[in-house]
Amino acid sequence: MHGSVRSMSVTVSVVLTTGLLTALAPTAHAAAGATLPFTSVEAESATTTGTRIGPDHTQGTLASEASGRQAVRITAGQRVEFTVPRAANAVNLAYSVPDGQSGTLSVHVNGTRLARTVPVTSKYSYVDTGWIPGARTHHFYDNARLLLGQNLQAGDKVAFESTGTQVTLDVADFEQVAGAAGQPAGSVSVTSKGADPTGNGDSTQAFRDAISAAQGGVVWIPPGEYRLTSSLGGVQNVTLQGAGSWHSVVRTSRFIDQSTSSGGVHIKDFAVVGEVTERVDSSPDNFVNGSLGPGSSVSGMWLQHLKVGLWLTGDNDNLVVENNRFLDMTADGLNLNGNARGVRVRNNFLRNQGDDALAMWSLYAPDTDSSFENNTITQPNLANGIAIYGGTDIAVRNNLVSDTNALGSGIAISNQKFLDPFFPLAGTITVDGNTLVRTGAMNPNWNHPMGALRVDSYDSAVNAAVKITNTTITDSPYSAFEFVSGGGQGYPVRNVTVDGATVRNTGTVVVQAEAQGAATFRDVTAGSVGSAGVYNCPYPANSGTFALTDGGGNSGWNTTWSDCSTWPQPGQGNPDPDPNRNLAKGRPATASGSQDVYTPGKAVDGDPNSYWESANNAFPQSWTVDLGASQTVRRLVLKLPPSSAWGARTQTVTVLGSTGGTGYSAVVGAQGYRFDPASGNTATVSLPAGTSLRYLRLSVSANTGWPAGQFSEVEAYSTP
Repeated sequence: MHGSVRSMSVTVSVVLTTGLLTALAPTAHAAAGATLPFTSVEAESATTTGTRIGPDHTQGTLASEASGRQAVRITAGQRVEFTVPRAANAVNLAYSVPDGQSGTLSVHVNGTRLARTVPVTSKYSYVDTGWIPGARTHHFYDNARLLLGQNLQAGDKVAFESTGTQVTLDVADFEQVAGAAGQPAGSVSVTSKGADPTGNGDSTQAFRDAISAAQGGVVWIPPGEYRLTSSLGGVQNVTLQGAGSWHSVVRTSRFIDQSTSSGGVHIKDFAVVGEVTERVDSSPDNFVNGSLGPGSSVSGMWLQHLKVGLWLTGDNDNLVVENNRFLDMTADGLNLNGNARGVRVRNNFLRNQGDDALAMWSLYAPDTDSSFENNTITQPNLANGIAIYGGTDIAVRNNLVSDTNALGSGIAISNQKFLDPFFPLAGTITVDGNTLVRTGAMNPNWNHPMGALRVDSYDSAVNAAVKITNTTITDSPYSAFEFVSGGGQGYPVRNVTVDGATVRNTGTVVVQAEAQGAATFRDVTAGSVGSAGVYNCPYPANSGTFALTDGGGNSGWNTTWSDCSTWPQPGQGNPDPDPNRNLAKGRPATASGSQDVYTPGKAVDGDPNSYWESANNAFPQSWTVDLGASQTVRRLVLKLPPSSAWGARTQTVTVLGSTGGTGYSAVVGAQGYRFDPASGNTATVSLPAGTSLRYLRLSVSANTGWPAGQFSEVEAYSTP
């Protein structure tokens, strides 16, 4: 939707070999991702006479939306030849053609051209969603499948050749498809009610009649193609079963649309393929729109070319969604849109979703005790792989997420509400055993990146216990873990623990902290970090600090990005701090008291005309700034507004320091400092050699010009 570290006791790793993405883990912990009936081979790892493109992470490019951020472009007569990785008789191909074009790919098996071809089209691609801030034309790829008509073995060669149209090939999925299943005894076949298996006639009424006749039993969808021209409603207490998702195909953009159901609906083993070419949020162009009712299930389905796979509202208690494929949706793959209780979404494969691949959104009522487990998600091209928007006692376990694009993290745990009434995160949010590969992206609305795993107090504070465990993050283009208040209001992120994580080849930082709050890190190991271990800069400025507690066992990320006025760029390294840089500018500031609008942050905002003023007639008063990390400080410049309206005055100030925020000690004893508009209304304080502190405190005990402490700017420098 839109809008630091002990060795892990259990290791989860991602291995890239000959173009295959595989999640491996010892038996002590479940492997991340789904168990899939196919093996994927990347085009860039195959033999080709075409041109490889990428890698690229730039929004709006073909490579950025590709699996692995790379693909192969071919023109007439050029080909990509894949080595078959396993026994297979079928292939699904992810590809892209230029907007407005279509054509075919010829297919060659071990050098012999088949009579069968793969049609390619841009019809379902190039989606525009101008109402979503930050969106550009996206959804460049599509999927096409083909039964090869013969059994292939590992090592056989399958080539795809352009017959004229420029085609960009991304990945091929090789699969051994079982034969069509037989009709269950006692079931009601849709063809017995007049359904047309050729796809020419309208089978809508036949499906309705079969459902009515099979209450408490099974509706059988034999091999063939069936065209429905309107959605089904009143579906309850029935099983809809096909002969397999490669054999029984229903052509419709709206399969079930109903607001309520008594439940007991079981949908399995066929394909629903729509004709959705653009995203229209007011249209229910979904496989399921609304409710299947309690105790229902969806399994073994192939869902493609729809707006959303399942948009679930109402009563779906204890629903199970498993072993399905979601391809080429223009919006979400699945969204639990409030009031989901005990829902399990597991072992599904999702590719090329136009919004969040899997989402829970606690609108109208909280989603509770529900989970996303062991799903494989790749290439969501406008949002997150997995998004949890509010809810109580939610679990995200053992998922494999790769190649997120604009506006998206691999996993987002968020209080972004979109609409009211919204139910924020509560109870315990479990994020365990997930592997994130090349996830996180530049957010064009924020003009800074989103981390691979994001905890976001977007519209309200995160107070739930967020437990992140056994995480593997590799090749993130930007940061690994991000803590942010994405709505810009500075709400805190609290009660987060990160236990056991492996971070490798992150582009910028391991921890990107932009919100106030706190998290504890244990057993987090990092290697090949692009810029620094930690970026800890509040947004908005002065909204409060984020405390990172080292719980032990952390390694490889003990440095802090040195300059909050700039964003680290991938692979940039941590620049040497400018010795003339004002260490206090933009840092979080607090005070013992403030007068009216003259708050502590005014003294570090870079504006000489704004100022902090303490409570009046209540000396002593103190003002404190957090420099973010222990720093050498040799000189302070204290300022008042330069206007001549400010009469000359002397303030008595004691300078104190602390490395941990408690146990302050005097750095410079109490002295009177003269402020005079005739000389710029500034005073300089020299600090002793060897002064190192993180928290700088100024205690004001007297002011000859006003009965309060006053500073328009407090500047801190590392040079004398």
